[in-house]
Amino acid sequence: MARSPSGVTSPARRAARLAAVLAIAVPLLAACSLDDLPRFGWPRGVTPQAEKMRVLWSSSAIAGLVVGVLVWGLIFWAVLRYRRRAGAPDLPPQVTHNLPIEILYTVIPFLIISVLFYYTAVDESFVDHETGKADLQVSVVGFRWNWKFGYVGERDNQNRFIETVGSSDQIPVLVLPVNKKILFTETSPDVIHSFFVPEFLFKRDVIPGRTNSFEVTVNRTGAFVGRCAEFCGTYHSMMNFEMRAVSTSDFARWLADRRQGMSTPDALRDIGQAPYAITTHPFATDRGNLAAPAAGSGSSGNGGQP
Repeated sequence: MARSPSGVTSPARRAARLAAVLAIAVPLLAACSLDDLPRFGWPRGVTPQAEKMRVLWSSSAIAGLVVGVLVWGLIFWAVLRYRRRAGAPDLPPQVTHNLPIEILYTVIPFLIISVLFYYTAVDESFVDHETGKADLQVSVVGFRWNWKFGYVGERDNQNRFIETVGSSDQIPVLVLPVNKKILFTETSPDVIHSFFVPEFLFKRDVIPGRTNSFEVTVNRTGAFVGRCAEFCGTYHSMMNFEMRAVSTSDFARWLADRRQGMSTPDALRDIGQAPYAITTHPFATDRGNLAAPAAGSGSSGNGGQP
């Protein structure tokens, strides 16, 4: 792998250098813009905050791959370049106290960490920022083992708060308008839960005796499953909900129906939406139904569901 007597780089070394350059360049050239950066398994976000976090994640992963390829390349180069050869001494010449090299491998990691810290702090501030001018405020109550969503300041024709409460038979559907600032306030009457919509790329704990909050703007219509992301007890895995993002006109009509006393499913049906959750479904909560059927009993083992 050494240079030939004429000083020309060998074909093997040229090929190795080309492979290293391509390994670094391909992920970068594949992304024509920030929107085209590979997501490395993350879902596509539905809020500006989610996109900020996705870009940070993708950029950090690409930077990590570049550093990894560089380190692997240096390791393999050192292994090949300084391998023991026939007739050579037991050890190659040892070089110590190389001040420029020591400064280099101390400063470069510090610079990498500083850049990552800076962009993480900037994006965290953006995600946590609340404008104080939300168009809609939604109260979130996580309880064992379901959710209650209320629309702050809204009442129906019987002066009852407009809210949606989940049960073991019905998944709660949180209806939201797109392109509006929405402030979520969260609390819990029992244990710690965590409000998590995967397409938010973000979750926030729901803590007893404390009110947490965050603000987002949903920019895409659709139905998105929501989950509790904090282990909270026996039926934690079944503590799901659905976020239904609709157009502003549909939301205004839905909210007007709720003010007139219609239920969430009926109001959804009135705006042409599926009345019940379509991204998840209720789970059997009877532990007896979850037991394995006795041999030869003929039970289908479907948890008591028809």
